Amino acid sequence: MADRSGSTKGWDRATPAPLVLLVGPESILAERAVASIVAHVRESAGAVAVTRLSAASYARGALRAATSPSLFAEPGVVVVDEGEAMNDEFLEDAVAYATSPDPDVVVVLAHAGVVRGKKALDAFRAAGATEYACPAVKKDSDALAFVEGEFVRAGRTARPQAVRALVDAVGVDAAELAASCHQLMSDVDGVVSADEVARYYGSRVNATGFAVADAAIAGKIGDALALVRHALDTGTDPVPLVAAVGAKLRVLAKVGASRGRGLDPVKDLGLAPWQVDRARRELRRWTADTIARAIAAVAEADAQVKGAGRDPRFAIERAVREVATLAS
Repeated sequence: MADRSGSTKGWDRATPAPLVLLVGPESILAERAVASIVAHVRESAGAVAVTRLSAASYARGALRAATSPSLFAEPGVVVVDEGEAMNDEFLEDAVAYATSPDPDVVVVLAHAGVVRGKKALDAFRAAGATEYACPAVKKDSDALAFVEGEFVRAGRTARPQAVRALVDAVGVDAAELAASCHQLMSDVDGVVSADEVARYYGSRVNATGFAVADAAIAGKIGDALALVRHALDTGTDPVPLVAAVGAKLRVLAKVGASRGRGLDPVKDLGLAPWQVDRARRELRRWTADTIARAIAAVAEADAQVKGAGRDPRFAIERAVREVATLAS
């Protein structure tokens, strides 16, 4: 277990302790901290049982049950999300647990740092919790450090010019930067250069594949087509535009399918919480049938822009129009 000095550290230094606080509004940083803690436990013990609880919809006794010894005696990590929206039941149980935490279990409380729930934070702090800050990514320097760290944590290398180009294209939204890094690492072998970033995201944030995908998924036909045309007119390769729309649809399909299968999209499908939250909102416009039709349209466009057709521009515009129409 890590030391319990009580001093606040950066989220990227997160290690296991009986009580851990992740305080700040940037949920993607909290998720990275949780991943680091789980990885440390797994490295030392070979296995780890991870339990996720919501402080907002908490049922009395759940924390004590989750921290009880497991059947297989695996080290346990209990992650409590939405601490800033905690209900009275969680507050009472958290304060009680902090007085006598199990030294062999890691309990992580993620809290946005607002006033609500401060009593639980104070109880954890008084008990010697290790605290990590998850501040909002607002400055250019914060975004550059985050992107560089994403590649390092994945064991990949991105040239400094590529990191700079990605922040220039996407902006300082940590969630969008994380998704962009993941896309690049999935599609590009070896070292990621500025050329690959330019190929996928162009040089203007409002003409990236993500902006096109967001508009199409939301049913904004005019906006989606305008973004596609602007991107193509300014030299953006059509391949990443199609890829971004396809990636967005695949997330919708995964989250939608998880509903009827009793799956946790975060734990079982490897999606980030922000992706799941956003997809659930967007799914109000979609059905299983319309998602399937949209994925088929994008798959056809993908083949067209990669050489199967004569007019990539027409292919992507047709696919984006069909996706946005299905959503609207």
